[in-house]
This record gives sequence, C-alpha cells and structure tokens, in this order.
Amino acid sequence: MHFAAPKVRDQAGDQLDANNAAAELLRDLIDYAGLFPPASLAMAPAVANYEAYLRSERSWILGRFIVPISRLAEFQEKLAGLPASESELAPWRLSVLLSDDPAADVALIRNFNAQMIHGAGGRPAVIESVEAKVANAQEISWLSEIIPTELTAYFEVPLSSSAECIAATAVCGRRAKIRTGGETADRFPTSESVIEFIRLCAAASVPFKATAGLHHPLRSVHRFTYQHDSASGIMHGFVNLFLASAFSRAGMASELAVQLLEERSAGAFHFDDDGVSWRQHRLSRDEIAAARNRFAVSFGSCSFTEPIDDLQSIHLL
Repeated sequence: MHFAAPKVRDQAGDQLDANNAAAELLRDLIDYAGLFPPASLAMAPAVANYEAYLRSERSWILGRFIVPISRLAEFQEKLAGLPASESELAPWRLSVLLSDDPAADVALIRNFNAQMIHGAGGRPAVIESVEAKVANAQEISWLSEIIPTELTAYFEVPLSSSAECIAATAVCGRRAKIRTGGETADRFPTSESVIEFIRLCAAASVPFKATAGLHHPLRSVHRFTYQHDSASGIMHGFVNLFLASAFSRAGMASELAVQLLEERSAGAFHFDDDGVSWRQHRLSRDEIAAARNRFAVSFGSCSFTEPIDDLQSIHLL
C-alpha cells in the first residue's frame, strides 16, 4: 500500500503517524471479542486486555467490548477489580449478546447502565448496543418491539434469507450483522454472498457490522484457530470488506466489488491524504468517512493485536 503520513490524534491528544484517509477507514473499527473463539479468553484477561488497549497509542482503532448478557455480572466483578486509575476515563462502551429472554435482558441492561454510567464500583461503563442472531424476518419484528430505541440493535441474519431480513431490519430502523468466518472452512461465506449482503444493506440504508474470521487486513490463507494443528484456508480481509462496502455504497457494481473483496495484493491499494484508489477506481476521504459513520460500522475480533500487527506489516499504520 502506498500513502503519505499526516497525523491523527488519539483520545489522550497524542499525535499518531497515520494517513488521514486510512485513519477514516480504521477509526473505531475493531470491537474486541476476546471472550469468544478462537481466543476464548477468561473474563479477567479479556477485561485486562481491553483496559490496556484503551490506554495504548492505537486506542482510536478500538471499538466496543463484546460480552454475552449471561456474563454481565462476571464482567462487572472483573471491571471493579482493575487497579485504580489516576486519570478520569471515558466510560467503557459495551455491546451485549442477548439471551433467549430479551425482555429480561432489557431490564438487566437498564439496571446495569443506571449503576455503571458513573463508575459505581470501578470504571464507568455503558451498554450502547445489543446483538442477536435471528432465523427470519418475523424474529426481527418481534425483537424490535422489545428492544428499546435507545439501544442500537444488530441482527445477525441468515444469508439464505438476507433480502427479507434486511428489508425487515430497515422497516424497524435497526441494523444488520454478517458472520464472515469461523473455525472451519464452511463458516466462511462466498465473496458473492458477502457482496450481496452489502448491496442489500446499501439499497435499504441499513447499517451493519461483521463478525468472525476477519483477523487480517487482506484476503489471504491462514489457520482457522490458534491450535498448531489447525486447518488453514482462505479468509476474508477486513480492509477488503470495509473498502468494498464503501465503494458499493458509492455505486460500484457487484462484480467489481467481488473482485475488490478478493484482492490479495497490498500494492493494489493506494492511500493518500484525500482518499484511496484501487485499480482505476477512486474513493474520497469523505466517502470513506460517510460509509464508516453511517453504513459499515465495525467488526468483532477476538484479537486486537493481530489485526494491528498486520496493519503495521503492510505499512498501513
């Protein structure tokens, strides 16, 4: 990748070496899901990791902490156990995976936010969003009646019925979620189905997030888990995915977007102060920012350091 090196600022005001257009792509991009496979960390190290990432020079890339509602009390306990901070910190931003009893979950979330927004018993924290896996459009309508509008809701939809589910999500004013990988090859959707999901979301003005299988910036072959005997296979890249989303939102044809999603060469992307180019196609910095702010929101990863290390290895950071 080729780019200049202007500055952005992290939460502490320190200057960071990052290209402006690239920074628009990366800001608040990675939701930390260390509790989930393949990392599957215990709560204490996951909480400690997120605290360290919040204090790091790459904190501007960090999004929300992902936690199942069933482990919220455990999260509170470990958060309260962190060493006292000498500086005032912004509340931790959380996204919660709902259970089979969403009405009870909502009551629990409201109680948590009332207690934790001012840091009762430790760091301040707030649940900003909830996530739920759905089987069909009817479930989306049902859940939307239960989840209050002050909570951002993401519905993980089956790609086999993505058109109906995304249409229902749009009617409810909610957001979609796509699973882009897993611990076996069959959990990775085809490039065509990913781009179709993105195209449907763009047409319906439905923001979305992604989850799983996006540890690496570019499409490439990697092991599916951290086990030494893990099988390997092609994994989607998060730079590919979010650029394909921004280009699709700007009108790129599906066939080209599929090619972009499958691009493996870092040299094919050229970032500068004002935007990014891929082959003969150009996207402005403002178009990248608009796509990230209002359309392609974030992705969940059980590792924060692995994506950061890879971004550094291809000189995007």
